[in-house]
Amino acid sequence: MAKVYLGPAGIPQYVVKAKSTLDAVKAVRELGLNAMEVEFVQGVRMSRELAKQVGKAAQDYDVKLSVHAPYFINLCSEEADKVEKSRQRLVDSLDRAYHMGAWVVVVHAAYYGKLGPQRCFEKVKEELEKAYRESGIGSGVYIGVEITARTNQFGSVEEAFKLAKELHYVTPVVDWGHLYARNNGVINYGEVLDLWAREFGDRHMHTHFTSVRYRNGKYVDEHEPIERNMPPFEPLAEELKRRDLAITLICESPLLEKDALLMKEILEKHGVSLAT
Repeated sequence: MAKVYLGPAGIPQYVVKAKSTLDAVKAVRELGLNAMEVEFVQGVRMSRELAKQVGKAAQDYDVKLSVHAPYFINLCSEEADKVEKSRQRLVDSLDRAYHMGAWVVVVHAAYYGKLGPQRCFEKVKEELEKAYRESGIGSGVYIGVEITARTNQFGSVEEAFKLAKELHYVTPVVDWGHLYARNNGVINYGEVLDLWAREFGDRHMHTHFTSVRYRNGKYVDEHEPIERNMPPFEPLAEELKRRDLAITLICESPLLEKDALLMKEILEKHGVSLAT
């Protein structure tokens, strides 16, 4: 049976109202959850000192931390200045993650643009190599290349898995809602989990979950409460019951910890408990 870590993408606001990232770690544990993603999506504004304090709290309360890098990253931009700034945002995210003991930094790496998929793949690989080297962290933090929702974005399952095989400090981050949207409303949880096992064995798997919106004849990357069932969460819970793997599920629903608790309830209904 899966060893599951579950928690919100950011600071709890609905069941409890935490005032800061530091408060949030304690709140997550008090809610009975055991993971949290620290959101740098609007920029890396946390000092190293605060990152260390957050890390200490996570150790004290036994909460598994991850980080989401800023959204303003495009490693395949036609403008060299934008690539440099994108890489620096990733470097800063890696630095803070290292100091707080977070194990992965999730990133939306690029848009294909004029490079196209193959040349974009090579450019992303080159820039991630630079970022990891420039961060100076040595080891201990993965760059998590996220599966993206839009077909003009770098981040298909094939691209993320291939990149992770070529760079040992990269790991794919499967965003189930994004994958559902990218595949136009189709998802096969078991197929992806089996592929993971074949490619990465018992490596810890980091994932995101939310429902997405259907608009103008297509699924779009706009987050919805998980009760919308696009994609449904219950089949994933059923698949996890059948598998022996370590997995983090970060709830990116607009309802954050409220929906994370609903996910926990569904998991427990299928006999899957959170890791202790």
